Amino acid sequence: MNMKFLQDLLSRAARRAREQTSIATYRRGGSGESPLTQLGAACHALMNSNGEASSILVAQQALERYAELSKDERVAFFTLLADQYAADPDAVHSAYEAYREDSGNANLQRLFAACEPARQNLLRRLNLSPGATIELVKMRADLLGLLKQHPELAPLDADFAHLFASWFNRGFLVLENIDWNTPAAVLEKVIQYEAVHEIHDWDDLRRRLGPQDRRCYAFFHPAAGDEPLIFVEVALCRGIPDNIQGILASSEALHPDEADTAVFYSISNCQRGLKGVSFGNFLIKQVVQELKRELPNLKEFVTLSPVPGFADWLETQCSEGQITLSEQTESALKEQGWNADEERRKALSAELMPLAARYFLEAKHRSGQPLDPVARFHLGNGASLHRLNWLGDTSAKGLRQAHGLMVNYRYQPDQIEQNHEAYSREGSVICASDIRRLASRQKSRRHERADA
Repeated sequence: MNMKFLQDLLSRAARRAREQTSIATYRRGGSGESPLTQLGAACHALMNSNGEASSILVAQQALERYAELSKDERVAFFTLLADQYAADPDAVHSAYEAYREDSGNANLQRLFAACEPARQNLLRRLNLSPGATIELVKMRADLLGLLKQHPELAPLDADFAHLFASWFNRGFLVLENIDWNTPAAVLEKVIQYEAVHEIHDWDDLRRRLGPQDRRCYAFFHPAAGDEPLIFVEVALCRGIPDNIQGILASSEALHPDEADTAVFYSISNCQRGLKGVSFGNFLIKQVVQELKRELPNLKEFVTLSPVPGFADWLETQCSEGQITLSEQTESALKEQGWNADEERRKALSAELMPLAARYFLEAKHRSGQPLDPVARFHLGNGASLHRLNWLGDTSAKGLRQAHGLMVNYRYQPDQIEQNHEAYSREGSVICASDIRRLASRQKSRRHERADA
């Protein structure tokens, strides 16, 4: 994973090129032109450069100029790439006509080459600079933040996605175990990128990485240096846990040989610019194999997962008249601290748990898959929906987004592929029978109210 030698080699080549080549146009302040103008000129020069050393230098300076752009200038730059570095329509038509006349491999390759937008080649050339890969990932993150207001830039995003799918192929990824002895530069990024359960400080991080019953695994890419792409935090337990606070606050470490369950309680994608590039399915499956090899006593592999869309879905269903909550439940959900009242907890559980089962089995995304994004991820990876956990997360975030609900998804190595195929082919939500019974109970209540 350490690319220091290669990076040093490329840096020396860039320094030699800088000494031998006069490209004052691209130097900051060298021409008095704006960073956007210099960036446009650098891209033009890069596309017309034949020397490897000079190309490395120009690519490096282009990325430096990009880093200086304002938001409006980034829009202008992305528009330049989308418009002026698109595929040439005349070349595409000519290549297609040639292929229609003779469908041999030579004409097919010519058609492929004509259809590829020039900006893909430009991005490849920008990637010549040391450390450029992660900078291009960050560039795409900037682009993703602009797509809603500028949908015309979507073809450029498709080019990024196409290239990243190859550059970040599973074969290039390296699985690393992160622990308290991992270099601080990486540990700081774990704190920064944790997206599910915030890590408040170094002591909090140590509680997650230091004890012998905790594990953390991450995928790295050789060209991304110390930047993790995705990581998963694991707790070793006896039995399947139903509450995240117990895991996060646990101070008594369980000896790994006494554990029978591995719980994936937080999975964080670190690079927004790699949206659409799938890592999580490979990560979980490989971690399961690593844990089975290290600890053959483990029998269960489950998640303790948030339900980020449940509260919003419930509110929408109520506002549209699809669901009618009791006055007591409506009142309780509007008040803070309802979860501290045992009677309210029981009453809300009886009313909301069947609705939660219905949410997982009936609520659909526009794609036809489950509405809940975490469910789409785990079910798509071949897990089954194992258990609904009432008040599994009593943090302010957990109460706000799911009224405290959490779920366990279960990964059974001998059924992962079968579940994945059923989900991919039929959209089947593989779940425990008691969850289906809960959903049926709520459906019966709906019919009773309708009849009344």
